[in-house]
Amino acid sequence: MASGGVSVASLWTEVNRCGQNGDFTRALKALTKILHENRDDVTALHCKIVCLIQNGSFKEALNVMNTHSKVLGSEVVFEKAYCEYRLNRVESALKTIESAPEQTDKLKELYGQVLYRLERYDDCKSVYTDLIRNSQDEYEEERKTNLAAVVASMSQWERAPLEDLGLPETTYELCYNAACTLIGQGQLTEALNKLRQAEELCRVSLADDSDVTEEDIESELAVIHSQMAYVMQLQGRTDEALQLYNQVIKLKPSDVGLLAVTANNIITINKDQNVFDSKKKVKLTNAEGVEYKLAKKQLQAIDLNKALLAMYTNQADQCRKLSSSLQSQNPGHPRPVLIQVAQLCREKQHSRAIELLQQFSDQHPESASGIKLTMAQLYLVQGHVTKACDVLRSIEEFKHKSGMVSALVTMYSHEEDIDSAIDVFKQAIEHYQSEQPGSAAHLALVREAANFKLKYGRKKEAISDLEQLWKQNTNDIHTLAQLISAYSLVDTDKAKSLSKHLPSADTMAFNVDVDELENSHGATYVRKKAAKVTAGENLPKEQGQVEIKKKRKKKKGKLPKNCDPKATPDPERWLPMRERSYYRGKKKGKKKEQIGKGTQGATAGASAELDASKTASSPPTSPRPGSASGSSAAPTSNVVPPRQQKPAASGATRKKAPQKKKKGGKGGW
Repeated sequence: MASGGVSVASLWTEVNRCGQNGDFTRALKALTKILHENRDDVTALHCKIVCLIQNGSFKEALNVMNTHSKVLGSEVVFEKAYCEYRLNRVESALKTIESAPEQTDKLKELYGQVLYRLERYDDCKSVYTDLIRNSQDEYEEERKTNLAAVVASMSQWERAPLEDLGLPETTYELCYNAACTLIGQGQLTEALNKLRQAEELCRVSLADDSDVTEEDIESELAVIHSQMAYVMQLQGRTDEALQLYNQVIKLKPSDVGLLAVTANNIITINKDQNVFDSKKKVKLTNAEGVEYKLAKKQLQAIDLNKALLAMYTNQADQCRKLSSSLQSQNPGHPRPVLIQVAQLCREKQHSRAIELLQQFSDQHPESASGIKLTMAQLYLVQGHVTKACDVLRSIEEFKHKSGMVSALVTMYSHEEDIDSAIDVFKQAIEHYQSEQPGSAAHLALVREAANFKLKYGRKKEAISDLEQLWKQNTNDIHTLAQLISAYSLVDTDKAKSLSKHLPSADTMAFNVDVDELENSHGATYVRKKAAKVTAGENLPKEQGQVEIKKKRKKKKGKLPKNCDPKATPDPERWLPMRERSYYRGKKKGKKKEQIGKGTQGATAGASAELDASKTASSPPTSPRPGSASGSSAAPTSNVVPPRQQKPAASGATRKKAPQKKKKGGKGGW
């Protein structure tokens, strides 16, 4: 009999009824009373743990299991592993499952989830494949969906080859996972079509449920729309992608992982532009629980973008802190180091940046290819071309690639180090001779080496390359001509013997229509055709007659209007005025007329009236220009002559002088 007069049997009845109704809080109260009577009741403890799990009290449920571990034993292995999994103690959950005496189906289901969270995709795939093969119940579709998710993750994060497991695409979840697999394989167009199919299936399946609103449908479609935007972004359709991303953000979905990925992708579109928007979006990537929702590579990409955003916003200390943290988490990853180097370059510390790159290259030679390319770029920025070439030649992975050979030869040619350039060709040719003899890349390198040597007058060294090319194709007339030209300076007898292989002039004469060739689009000179002779026109002259060319009459040059043809022209007329012998310079000391000058309000007419020299009563002291000697001066007018304006420069605009501003006060200026 329990306390309060209530029997244990009635309490169990209450527990059973509450469990069927889903009222686990009331069931817990009844179980607490039962355990008060018998604290080691295994069934009551088990039921209490289940009720706590149903209420989401995983920590409390785990405490109960740890407290009564001796009594419970292996009865609650699944419940313990599940609580650890939900509390994100994934490693502990894995140990609990592996230590179970018997692997039941529900333990295998949980085992698959744990392996997926730990990103052990191969093992996870084996677990789900075994479950689908050996079980038949109402959860088969969910297992297939989980298996499709595993295959998609392997395709995206591990670049695993596509494997057909015969999974259907009858639901929008299966269709979505199939699209993710195609994205990992780089089949973007097919993936976008599959995502549209998943969107349609989702709308159809949710439309049948009367309780589901349009907002619920849009919320469910958010993950599909975000993935569609990602595909568009990869295709270069950034405007469409950005529009879809912003639609997803406005919906405010409850999935923090979806929000973080969407916000991160918007930041990558913004780059170093629209930084204010990026700083707002980056807050969504810091939401609680994001680290448990995303894969390690996704979290790493988000952290890298945070460091880059700090660099673009001139937060140097924050950028160094984030990139250093990333480097400590992934010591062999080159990107955190490259971000630190980029920050140093923004601060003009190129030498320190090169030291950092060299240090990483020495510590992690397996990841040094991209680092050394950056080092070479920095050396080129500083003008150290030879050092850049030395760094590039130390990259074994790219050493003999055509692009690398071309870059090295160009840089050595710029430094006029022809011997080093020829040595680059030599090593590359030897590599292809041993690895891919006679391949197109091999012969192309030999031809370029020969042309380079001929260009710089190394004809002796070019002979062996040309002979190798000619032996590969004896019908190559161009190579044969180059070979004869090279031998002509070294061995004339050899050149003569090789010239016998040249085709005769008759065989080289092709059936070419000369008129058609001249009238073609690329012709630089077109011969004029002779005009047809019609009746009545002059016939062509007989042989021996010489055509007399008509001489053109030279026109006499026109003289100026006021020119006196009898007068001798000035022999110094072509010289500037200052350089002529009779130039005396400008006369100084003579005051110019102060026209239009003086105090504000004064008129030019008034000043002219006060000038005694301009009145009729004052005769001029000297004769005026143009007047006869000894004649009386004509009466002068008091009108001021017009002012001459300086010629404005071609295209210049005239500016008006600013008016004086009125001062404050009683109307004064």
